Amino acid sequence: MDLEKIEDLLKLLRDHDVDEFELQDGELAVAVKWGGTQVAVAPTVVAAPVVAAPAPAAVETVTMAGAPAAPAAPVAPAASDDTHGIESPMVGTFYRASQPGATPFVEVGARVSVGQTICIVEAMKLMNEIEADVDGVVEEILVEDARPVQFGQVLFKIRKG
Repeated sequence: MDLEKIEDLLKLLRDHDVDEFELQDGELAVAVKWGGTQVAVAPTVVAAPVVAAPAPAAVETVTMAGAPAAPAAPVAPAASDDTHGIESPMVGTFYRASQPGATPFVEVGARVSVGQTICIVEAMKLMNEIEADVDGVVEEILVEDARPVQFGQVLFKIRKG
């Protein structure tokens, strides 16, 4: 990805008052959405088709004494239907407040509404406001302030309702 080309593209879009723009070039897709003075640039990777792998053969684990090992612990059950994860839409740096020293957008236990800003993810020197996509109560904040985040990483758990 050539940063100069992206900057030129953003200038061209701004000069022509384009509100939304999407571009796909091979495996890279870029979506730009202007909101007031905010710009959101969200690079995404286009997924390759999924090919089913053959099932692995059964393998028996044996302990040092030669006896079969105890079966593996069951996988933890999935989160209940009333819990929703809010994911990062891009790679960047997570911020809980609008600026250093400011009050965080939300705390654990806070009630949030759809469209409410809950954090910022900085990507390529742009501050992107991340909004709640469900109504509910913040159950858990999974990322520390000013830490890097990955595309699709869960930032918050919201209990719906």
